[in-house]
Formats: sequence, structure tokens, C-alpha cells
Amino acid sequence: MRERVALYFVASPLQYLAARRIAENYEPGARQVLVWYKRGVTPIVRQTDWDAAAYMPWPRWEPLPGPFGRLARQRENIRLVADLVGQCQVLHIHSAVFDTEAINYFLRALPPRCGAREMHARILPDGIISIRRYPLSAAKRLAQYARKLRRLVAPELDYWCFGGDRIGSDAPFCDRIYVLPGLPHEYPPAKTVVLPPLVEPDHTRQRTAGEPTALVIGQPLVGAGLMQPADRDAVSNEIHAWLAGQGIARIFYKGHPKDPAQELRQPDYQTVTLDEPLEVHLAHTPYDAVVGVRSSALLFARQTAPASTPVVAFGWDRVRFKSADEKRQMLDAFRTTGVDVHDNGPTS
Repeated sequence: MRERVALYFVASPLQYLAARRIAENYEPGARQVLVWYKRGVTPIVRQTDWDAAAYMPWPRWEPLPGPFGRLARQRENIRLVADLVGQCQVLHIHSAVFDTEAINYFLRALPPRCGAREMHARILPDGIISIRRYPLSAAKRLAQYARKLRRLVAPELDYWCFGGDRIGSDAPFCDRIYVLPGLPHEYPPAKTVVLPPLVEPDHTRQRTAGEPTALVIGQPLVGAGLMQPADRDAVSNEIHAWLAGQGIARIFYKGHPKDPAQELRQPDYQTVTLDEPLEVHLAHTPYDAVVGVRSSALLFARQTAPASTPVVAFGWDRVRFKSADEKRQMLDAFRTTGVDVHDNGPTS
């Protein structure tokens, strides 16, 4: 039986990098177990960095065959992760959010299966999403209790209900919240731990002789309900014109896994395909400009790029924010980090 196991549920390259930093700096000596549940993370996983690592299918999207496929998948996931963790005395479960049923059930199901006498849940940072709280509504609180009904069929599926912030920052099972350096947040100070930089910038990198280059960071805009198609096209053209004004004609485009349409891509852009997190690529690859709309990657580009490299966010006057408060908080985060935000007016 191991004394301590650190388990990480990750769904994005950023969360993966955060898990690596936590493993190195805050969980030395523990058995390190990685579980990823978005297939887009697969190419960047280095199995040798972990004592155990595996992909976990999301029950809603990849149920097992049969009328109760989602429930069967959840039970199978618990068996899978319990085998990866093994027997231990102390279990630390890391996730960016704990209200989703695919993760929450592990809080109560894993400790008895692994023989753990002590369990703590710890929250991973999730980029720009992590700068504000997302209180659970009354309807979502009721939905939590409905999820406990699965105990009638599968006793190990005992959902842990909680209130406050939906990620679980206020819940009694959470004892630590990891946050990114340089970003504001609204979490309880007594629980927060600021991570070291996720990627160390390569200060030895130098631009090679040749025409200047830029990276356009894509993200779903129309697809995510953040813009109308006409606004998206206007912002894409604005970015293209700005780059031309900077004398940059060699332009690379990095799409988002949730943006198969590559909404911001222009015909003369060259698509970038990476086998490493974008944040690592930004730290090691010199560009003469990095631009986008409101992607968290712009924040990391500003932190790792030389001060002379423009990092610019476009189109905020056309973005549909959930509230004026959300826009204010995001604007503060971008400007605090040093990203130049092109914002020409109020938004809804």
C-alpha cells in the first residue's frame, strides 16, 4: 500500500501542464496518476512522466452498449481508475470542476476501493474561466440530488452534493485551489496556491533571418454563441488587415479542438498542427506577433514572448459576454497580463 497517490483528471493541454507542475512541486513522493477524458489531449501525453496514465471515456458521449450505457460506463470508469490508483492511505483528487457527474462520483467511490483513510479534492486552473466564480443555481442544486438516485441501481454512485461555486471551491471536500500566476481570481485566499509558470520561456530563442511571422490563435466564436457570423467575419478581416499593416505576410493559424470550422482562418494562413501544448509551442517558437480574440493562450503568449512582440486581442466590442461584470473581469485579466485589447465600444 502506497502512502499517497495524486490523481489528476484533465481535459485540456493547459490542465495537463498544470498537473505536471503540481506533480513536480507539490506532490513529490506520491504515486502520480493521470486520467484524461478529452481525446484532444492524447497527442501531448508523455506516458513516461507518470506512474500510470490512461484515457477515460466520458459516459455521456461514449456510453457502453445497452439501455443503461451511461451508468455502465461510469461504473467501468471507476474500476479503471481504481486499478490505476491502487491501494493507498491518502488520495488527492485533482480536477478543474467537481459538479459534473463524470468526476463527482469518484469522490466517494474511490477511497473505499483504494483503502484510503483520507481524501482531499484539489482544483486545477482552467485558464480565463478560472478568474471568476460560477454560483450553482437552485435548479442545478436540485439536479445534484437527482443524481443520487443512481445509488438505487449502483450503490457506489453516491453523488456528493454541495453548494456555492460549481467547480467545488466552497465544498467541504476541497482543501486547495491552484491558480495561475498573474491572473486575478475570486477564490478564498486561505485555499489558493499560485503555481509556478506552467512553461518556462526560452530566453535563448532568436528570430531567424527572413520575413516576419505571426500566429493567429483560433477559437469557436459563432459555434460557441459568442458572435454573429457577420461580426466574426468583420473581426477576422480586422486581424488580417492589422497584420498586413505590420508588414507581416507569413501568417500561421492554430485552430481550437472545438473549432473544426477554423472560424478565424483566412485563405493565406498556414495551419499549424502541434504534438505539444500550445503554451509550450509559444514559449519555444518566436513570432513577430500573436493575435486572437479572447483565448487564454494569448495570456500565456504575453507571459512567454519578448516584451517587444505584440500580443493583441481583437473584437471585444463584438463579443457577446454573459454580463458586463464578466467582460470587466476578463478585460482586467488581459490588461493585467499585458495583452493589448482592441475594444471599440460596449458589448452585451
